[in-house]
Amino acid sequence: MPLTINTNSAAAAANYHLSRNQASLQKSLTKLSSGSRIVQPIDDAGGLAVAMKLESAVVRLNGAQKNVQNATSFLEVQDGVLSSAGKILNRMIELKGLSDDVMKNASDTENYNREFKDLQEQIFDMAALKFNGVSMFAQFSSEASNAEGVFGNAGLDNTVSVYVSADGSTGPTVSVSKSMLLSALTINASTLAAAKFSDGATGGNNINSFAAANSGATINLSDISVGVFTQAIQNIATLRADNGGSMSRLRFAGEEMGKQETNLIAAKGRITDVDIAAESTRLAKYNVLVQASASMLAQANSSADIALMLLR
Repeated sequence: MPLTINTNSAAAAANYHLSRNQASLQKSLTKLSSGSRIVQPIDDAGGLAVAMKLESAVVRLNGAQKNVQNATSFLEVQDGVLSSAGKILNRMIELKGLSDDVMKNASDTENYNREFKDLQEQIFDMAALKFNGVSMFAQFSSEASNAEGVFGNAGLDNTVSVYVSADGSTGPTVSVSKSMLLSALTINASTLAAAKFSDGATGGNNINSFAAANSGATINLSDISVGVFTQAIQNIATLRADNGGSMSRLRFAGEEMGKQETNLIAAKGRITDVDIAAESTRLAKYNVLVQASASMLAQANSSADIALMLLR
C-alpha cells in the first residue's frame, strides 16, 4: 500500500463514520429528551400523518364531551323547574279540594281562588326561564317558526341535537327536548288532550290552562275538574320522564366518548412515543461508536508522521 500525504483515506473514512455516529447519537438524545419517536417528519412521515389525524379526533371528542356535559346541566336545571311545576300543581289540586268544602263561605273560596290565580302566573314565569340565554321550555315548534308547539305531538315538538362523536353533524346525535311545559298544562276538558297554549290563553273551546301571562288570562278553580288536574300532573310526569331518558342517553354517550378518547390517545402513543429501553440501548451504542470513531480519526491523522520520519 503506497504511503501518501495529500490523501489520507483512513482519516476520511474515520471522519465519515464519526459524522454518522455523531448524528445518530444526537438523534437518540433528542428522542429521549422529548419522549417522542417522531421528532421530525423524516423519522416516520406516514406515522406522523396518522398521529396528527388521531390527535385531531381526540381534540374533537374532548369538545363533544364538554357539549354533553353542558347539555346534561341544561337537562338538570330543566328537571328542577319541572319538579317545581309538579309541586305547584299539587298545591293547586289541594286548593281545588279545599274550595269544594261546603263549610267554607264565599270569602274563603275566593281566597283559595286568588292563590290559584297567582300560581298560574308563577308557572308561566317559570316556563320563560333560560339556561345561559337558551330557553328551557318552548312554546313554538322551532325558534324560527310561528307554529304553536303541542305536547305529545312529535311533529310540533321543539328539540335540539347534541353531537356525541368526533364526526360532528355527520355522526350520532342525542335529541334534547325544550319541554312543551305550557302546552302540557293546557288541556281540553272534554278529551283531556293537550292543546296549544295560545288557545288556553283565550279560555275558549273548553280549554283550561294552568299557566297565565297575566291576571286577566287566569281561570277560576270552579272552571277546572279534578280530572283535568290529574291529566296535567300526568303530563308533567311525562315531561320529566322524557328529560330523564335524554339525560340517560347523554350519560352513556359521554362514557362511550371517554373510552374512545382513551383508546385514541393510546393508539397515537403507540405511533409517536419512544421506547425508552430500546432507545437507551441505541444511545449507549452510539456513544461508544462516537468515542471509537474520534479515537480512530486521531490515529489516522497521526499516520502522516511516518512520512515525516522518512523525509528526515
